[in-house]
Amino acid sequence: MLQRIGRILFSLAIVGIGIETLLCASGHKVVPVIPWMPAIPILVYPAGIIFLLCGAGLFFQNSRAVSAITLGVLMILAGFAFDVPRQFDIMSAPWRTNVLEPIVIGCLAWLGFACIPGWLHRTSRYLIAFALIVFGVGHFQILTMIAGMVPGWIPWHWFWTVFFGVAFVAAGLSFATGFWQTWAAFASGLMFAVWTLTIHLPALIAKQVPDNWSDVFIVVALCGGFWALVGNAKDSSSETRLKEN
Repeated sequence: MLQRIGRILFSLAIVGIGIETLLCASGHKVVPVIPWMPAIPILVYPAGIIFLLCGAGLFFQNSRAVSAITLGVLMILAGFAFDVPRQFDIMSAPWRTNVLEPIVIGCLAWLGFACIPGWLHRTSRYLIAFALIVFGVGHFQILTMIAGMVPGWIPWHWFWTVFFGVAFVAAGLSFATGFWQTWAAFASGLMFAVWTLTIHLPALIAKQVPDNWSDVFIVVALCGGFWALVGNAKDSSSETRLKEN
C-alpha cells in the first residue's frame, strides 16, 4: 500500500516539475526555478516535456520502465553536467540542491520503477547513500539556519535538527551496507513527508511563488521515491548480498 502511495506521489511530483519547468523556461530570473536546470530555454523546454511525459508514463505499467530509465538518465545528467563542473565543494548548499537532489531522484526512479542490472542497482544505492550522508552532515554545518526553519509551534528546534541529521546519516549507512534498507526507505520518505507538511506547504500557501512550488515538488518526489522502495527493498541484508555475489 505504501509503495503504491509512494509511486503516485513521485509520479505527480515529476509531472509538476515538468509543468513548472515549461512555465518558467523563459526565466523569471537568471537561474530557472528548478535548481538543476540550466538557464538556457532551448534546453529547458525539451527537458520540461520529458519530465512531463515521464511523470505521466510512470502511472502506466507498459510505459513505466522506459519512463523511469529516461527520467533517471535526465536527472543524473542534469546533476552532473550542469553543476559539478562549477561546484567543487561537496558540502556546499549548491551541491546538495543542484547536484545531489536530482541524482537521488534519478536513482529512486531506477530503483522504484524499473528492472535494472545489478551493477546499476548497486551504483544507485551507493549514490543515494552518499547523498543522504551529505544531507545529514549538512544539518550540522548549518545547524542554526535549519533550526530556524522549524515552525514556531514545534518545540525543541535544535533537537529536531540534530535528530534528522543523525537520521540522514543512519539512512545513508543503511543504503550503503544494505542492512535495514526497508526501514531506511520508510524513514527517509517519512522525513520528507513531515517537512512537506510542516515547512514547504505552509510556505507555499503563504507565498505562491515558483521557488516554493519547486520546493514542494522536490520534497514530494523524494518522499514518494523513498516510499516506492519500501515494497521492493527486501534485499536489505541477505537478498542484496546474494545479488552482489
